[in-house]
Amino acid sequence: MKLFRFDPEVGRNIGSYQSSGFVVSRIVHLFEEVVIHCAYLEAGGVIGFHPAASPQLFLVVQGEGWVRGVAPEKVRIQAGQAAYWDRGEWHESGTETGLTVILIEGSDVDPAKLMPPV
Repeated sequence: MKLFRFDPEVGRNIGSYQSSGFVVSRIVHLFEEVVIHCAYLEAGGVIGFHPAASPQLFLVVQGEGWVRGVAPEKVRIQAGQAAYWDRGEWHESGTETGLTVILIEGSDVDPAKLMPPV
């Protein structure tokens, strides 16, 4: 058995697109097509408004916050829920209290095949 870390202390701070309080820990890169990260947003943190480089699934595993696409309205999201953005889709997310998410990015990411909508 081998043990590995993916906590915020081994992650990388992200500040692009006016993001703040945002740390990403890489988990795995699958077949050059899918990348999985664990992301931590501290209280008051924001992942700034930017286009998705590829289809992206934002799975909330702890905490609560908000997400939005091109519309300015923020939609509440909590643990057990996920947001999905297509490649090129502009989006932003944040939290007042803190948030931990698993980010899955890749060309074949399509949650509609397995997950029911909210």
